[in-house]
Amino acid sequence: MGSLGAIARHPDDVYPLLKLKMAARHAEKQIPEEPHRAFCYTMLLKVSRSFALVIQQLDPQLRNAVCIFYLVLRALDTVEDDTSIATDVKVPILIAFHRHIYDRDWHFSCGTKEYKVLMDQFHHVSTAFLELEKNYQAAIENITKRMGAGMAKFICNEVETVDDYDEYCHYVAGLVGLGLSKLFHASGKEDLAPDHLSNSMGLFLQKTNIIRDYLEDINEIPKSRMFWPRQIWSKYVNKLEDLKYEENSVKAVQCLNDMVTNALLHAEDCLKYMSALRDMSIFRFCAIPQIMAIGTLALCYNNIEVFGGVVKMRRGLTAKVIDRTKTMADVYGAFFDFSCMLKSKVDKNDPNATKTLSRLEAIQKTCRESGLLSKRKPYILRNESTNSSTMVLILVIILSIIFAYLSAKHQDN
Repeated sequence: MGSLGAIARHPDDVYPLLKLKMAARHAEKQIPEEPHRAFCYTMLLKVSRSFALVIQQLDPQLRNAVCIFYLVLRALDTVEDDTSIATDVKVPILIAFHRHIYDRDWHFSCGTKEYKVLMDQFHHVSTAFLELEKNYQAAIENITKRMGAGMAKFICNEVETVDDYDEYCHYVAGLVGLGLSKLFHASGKEDLAPDHLSNSMGLFLQKTNIIRDYLEDINEIPKSRMFWPRQIWSKYVNKLEDLKYEENSVKAVQCLNDMVTNALLHAEDCLKYMSALRDMSIFRFCAIPQIMAIGTLALCYNNIEVFGGVVKMRRGLTAKVIDRTKTMADVYGAFFDFSCMLKSKVDKNDPNATKTLSRLEAIQKTCRESGLLSKRKPYILRNESTNSSTMVLILVIILSIIFAYLSAKHQDN
């Protein structure tokens, strides 16, 4: 759960945090008995706990397809990310990966920690994949083939231009959006969304991750991973790694703001995509990560800490997003609130200030014109100050819960 200090500052995080904790335990209990499916859902919890929680929104049949789709692409991504694999070995694997998913005996040892386990025991994923309905299999194979080819293309080519950046993000994330839309359609629950909207759903998430993960990627051993386009960063420094040095902090923040402004281009498409969804479980599955993305961009913008570590939303706010995202009104409200937060951080002297403000105002205009802003609870931007008695009460409740847990555990022993 969140730290006591964070809870003291945001006491209304407590209830959503407790619900999130209960949801996590429920997800662990929902793991199927069959060994291959048990492996898939256990591995999902290890490689992405947040995704494992969000996927619980879906009905069982679609949930299985999305879980396997995610793990197949995670495995593909593990091959791409492992900088210790020689290019002449890596490229053929990426290109042929869509065929390997039909082979129960195929595996390839690479990656580290839980990703190595995924790759070493990939036969479990293949077995689960082969149990899916043919329309789900076809959608997963098609996207895996296109993604593998795209990744192979960029193994030997750096991201030079903004067009390159968009193309790379399309291959590694936009195609995920297209694939999910195909799975939703195959389930009979949704119409097939336009490709450009599905693509934007993926690009918005991917660009947010690329921005947030700058330091981790640039410090990758044995070789840095560079996804920020030269067309953007070369306006501020001579080498991409120069952004992490303190003497370049002013230019680094300006470059960061340029990158965030680029990512905001996709926000309106995302709102359009989500507003067309009919099934509530699919809507929540799609909406929660998108709100997390714009929230992360709001935190990263104008924030030098991006170059010193990973900047992310506090756990209590994440719990609120998961708990309270139920309608399109909630989505419009979150996008509006986070765009207001980001707007308040724009420095008029920033070289991209005019462009940034223009994109934020376009997002806010879309949210206002929905006519739904008054129908949601503004939990993101509001005065969260509370009097000391409230904080004491919250802390007493927390300590009581901890004491009850420890007492129960002692009795079990």
